[in-house]
Amino acid sequence: MNKAELVEAVQKALGKETTKRHATDAVEAVLASIAKGVKKDKKVQLIGFGTFEVKKRSARMGRNPKTGEPMKIKASKSVGFKPSSTLKGSL
Repeated sequence: MNKAELVEAVQKALGKETTKRHATDAVEAVLASIAKGVKKDKKVQLIGFGTFEVKKRSARMGRNPKTGEPMKIKASKSVGFKPSSTLKGSL
């Protein structure tokens, strides 16, 4: 499912009186709030769905795929998602 399909599903779930614009605004508000929460608190937990959390990757050695030459990869941060047991059980 992509973002456009998610907007359609939200619009359908909210009923006929909901416009596509309102559904888009709702989806974008939720995504922005999750991003803001992860940035501020390092963790966003949605009971029954899962947890978005900042993951730290340490610096490491890698290889340039083009030349095969060794190179140092900098430490970085990423966002990981861990599904809840409820979500896992429904799959």
